[in-house]
Amino acid sequence: MVNKIKIALADDKRYLAQEIIEKLQSYHEEIEFRFYELNGIDLLDHLKIESEIDVILMDIQMPEMDGIEATTIVKQLYPHIKIIMLTVFDDDTKILQSIQAGASGYLLKEITTNELYKGILSIINGGAPMSPTVAYKTLKLLQSADIPVTENSAKNKILSTRETEVLESICNGLNYKEIAKILFIAPTTVRKHIANIYEKLHVNNKMQAVAIAQKYQII
Repeated sequence: MVNKIKIALADDKRYLAQEIIEKLQSYHEEIEFRFYELNGIDLLDHLKIESEIDVILMDIQMPEMDGIEATTIVKQLYPHIKIIMLTVFDDDTKILQSIQAGASGYLLKEITTNELYKGILSIINGGAPMSPTVAYKTLKLLQSADIPVTENSAKNKILSTRETEVLESICNGLNYKEIAKILFIAPTTVRKHIANIYEKLHVNNKMQAVAIAQKYQII
């Protein structure tokens, strides 16, 4: 039996949302859309009833409550849910705000159905799917950002050998399962190491962790 990936969608453009749902479900049997809402407030109300969701596809510009604010609240209340921003906006401000809010992926609506499907699989396996232009802008933002970690704090909270190996694997684009395989450890152990890395480097996501580690030559 195929394990279903439970998806929710928040988008105020009903026709576009229905098209996304129909195409994904038609071609990929493991995708299961649980519900669809027109704005962030309705999404949060529905999650009070049904929170066993794997991935939310989140539009940014919506009435009542936009996708960035909704993402912040979802990650606070339901940290297990992965969020992919699915939007037409690729400006620096919205990309950075989305990452800070807790989004793990950022895809533009111009992508194909198959690319969206691959993005969903990637985020389920610990990846951070991004459209190429967004990934480029994100790297530029991180390279120029004043991330609040000092050289002393980085050195004082040095990573263990295993944590360094995990971070190097992340830098090479590997997901949780791939890291577990090459290091001969369980995926749950990989997640624990990543949590420790975030705590020691005072960061909230993989991209920040890699940026800090490279800045202070930890990896």
